[in-house]
Amino acid sequence: MIKIVECPRDAMQGLHDFIPTATKIAYINQLLKVGFDTLDCGSFVSPAAIPQMRDTAEVLAKIDWQTSTTKLLTIVANLRGAQAACQTAGVHYLGYPFSVSETFQLRNTNATINESLERVKQIQNLCESAGKTLIVYISMGFGNPYGDSWSIDIVQNWVQKLAALDIKIISLSDTVGTADAATISYLFQQLIPRYPNIEFGAHFHSLPHAWREKVDAAYKAGCRRFDGAIKGFGGCPMAADDLTGNMPTENLIDYFSQFDSLNIGLNLAEFQQAMAMATSVFPVLKTT
Repeated sequence: MIKIVECPRDAMQGLHDFIPTATKIAYINQLLKVGFDTLDCGSFVSPAAIPQMRDTAEVLAKIDWQTSTTKLLTIVANLRGAQAACQTAGVHYLGYPFSVSETFQLRNTNATINESLERVKQIQNLCESAGKTLIVYISMGFGNPYGDSWSIDIVQNWVQKLAALDIKIISLSDTVGTADAATISYLFQQLIPRYPNIEFGAHFHSLPHAWREKVDAAYKAGCRRFDGAIKGFGGCPMAADDLTGNMPTENLIDYFSQFDSLNIGLNLAEFQQAMAMATSVFPVLKTT
């Protein structure tokens, strides 16, 4: 079965204008009706860093997560945020952005890579005590535009260190859209057989013309967990570059619909309702 992770948090977080809390609640409630495996729906990080997500606790307290089979994921950047997430009803997954780029790790979490590994250890222990699951996102997983050293061996080395901490889910992230099909294919082909107890996911950012080759390469290399955001909106504001959009969820659905044997488990009528709502949640999309 293909697992599709819808990421309204990633779609919203870079917007300058604050999306009203009530609008977020209504949109997430609609997404919960679709049947996504997971909903990346908020973050417990400093409001100064990501002001758009300052109401995550209030949103999670008021959405109808109890009536949905979808699991909730929130992003954290340190132990304090992880403690808040673990104390919040309905949160199943905590996601930590772990970059193989020293420059981006400092920019994104105000910590070095080695300091981040220590944070992962602490958060993993907390999650195990609280009955939560930690997902580690390896940002800059397919390339590094900041001049730091990058290679497939470097990525594999950090995956090995994370595997030693018993991390169950690792998502390779194409943070600024630099991935190519050959690199995607090779990485997943190397990692998936080597670590059978880890579920590997793909979090792609992409320009409109390049999305299919990325999904195709990952799927054919054995990846079965894919992140997306309706209409491809969003990107990583901490990259401080022109945003390369998220993988459009409708494109993922279109790609996987060609395989009669695959089950994506989605209510497509409810998905269309969510698509329609997106134009009011993200007004900029009205002109695109």
